[in-house]
Amino acid sequence: MALQYWASSKLYGVEQRAPPIFLRAAVTLGIGPHTSCAYYAGESSCEVKTEADTSDHTEHSHDDKSRQYLCAVKNSLKVHRKRQTGENWYSCTQCEKRYSSSGALCSHMNIHRGKYKCAECGKCFGCKRDLAVHSRSHSGEKPFECTVCSKRLTTSYYLVVHSRIHSGEKPYKCHVCDKTFSQNAILRNHMRVHTGEKPYKCHMCDKAFSRSGHLSGHMRIHTGDKPYKCHVCDKAFSESGSLNVHLRVHTGDKPYKCGVCDKAFNRSGCLNDHMRVHTGEKPYKCSLCNKSFRQSSHLQQHNRCVHSNTTDELKQDENV
Repeated sequence: MALQYWASSKLYGVEQRAPPIFLRAAVTLGIGPHTSCAYYAGESSCEVKTEADTSDHTEHSHDDKSRQYLCAVKNSLKVHRKRQTGENWYSCTQCEKRYSSSGALCSHMNIHRGKYKCAECGKCFGCKRDLAVHSRSHSGEKPFECTVCSKRLTTSYYLVVHSRIHSGEKPYKCHVCDKTFSQNAILRNHMRVHTGEKPYKCHMCDKAFSRSGHLSGHMRIHTGDKPYKCHVCDKAFSESGSLNVHLRVHTGDKPYKCGVCDKAFNRSGCLNDHMRVHTGEKPYKCSLCNKSFRQSSHLQQHNRCVHSNTTDELKQDENV
C-alpha cells in the first residue's frame, strides 16, 4: 500500500518528493505507533510504506546505496498517542496548562518569561514567528489574498481556513454527533459541549468557560477594558469579534447569505433568525400563554405588551 505525493522538499539533507506529513498518511493507513516509518523511494515518487522498526533510525536501500533516515511516522505518532491517551503530559508549573511534548512546553514557558513580547501591547508569545504574525494586527499588514473574493488575511493558515467558506469544506467531524467543522480548534471546543468541560476559570467570580477567549472577554467585565477601537468612529469594544461586526456598519459588508432567497446579513445570528422564516421554526415560547416566536426579541416584546401586568404581579409575589 502506498501514497503518491508530488511536492518536493528536503529532509535531513536528502531530496524528498513529499513534505514531512507522514503522521497524516500513517493515520489514514491505520498504521499503529512505533511500527512504521516513511522513506524516500526514488526520483519519480515518494511512498509511505510500513515496516517493523524499533530503532530511531532505519537504513533503506535507494539506488543500491544505503543511507540512514529518521522515522518521522514513529516520532509523530508518539506525540499523537499522548494527545489521545493523556499519557506522559508535560505540565506548566505556573498556569497548569499541559503539553504532549517538552518542546511545546518550552515554547509555552517563553510566554511566562516574556521572551517574545510585543512592543505595542505587551502581549507575550512562545516563539518569534508567532510574535511576527501578531505584529501584523498592529501594522495592518495582510500579505495573503483570497483569489475568490480578494479578502486579505494575515497568515497563510487563515487563508486556507477562509477558503473553506467558498468551498464549503468541513473536514473535521465530531464522532459523537457527526457535526462537521472547518477548523480542528473549533472541533476541540465543540467537544466540550459533550464533555461539559470548562477548564478556564475566572479568579474573581469563579465563573468557568469552555474557551480561553470567552474567559478573556469575561475578564473585561471586571476590568472595564475595551481595547478594540473602531478607526472610523472611535467606538470601543471589549471583544475583537464585536468590533469586526461593528465595522460592517461602515463597510456595508453582508457576508452571511441565505441559500433560499439570497438575502444577505452582516451577522450570522441575523441569518439564523431569518432562516426560520423559511423553516417555520418558532423556538421561543411564552411561559404564560404558550405562544411561540421566531426571535427572542419578539417574545420579549410580547411579554411587555400582553403580559406586562402579569409579570409585574409575579415579581411582587417573589419579593414578598
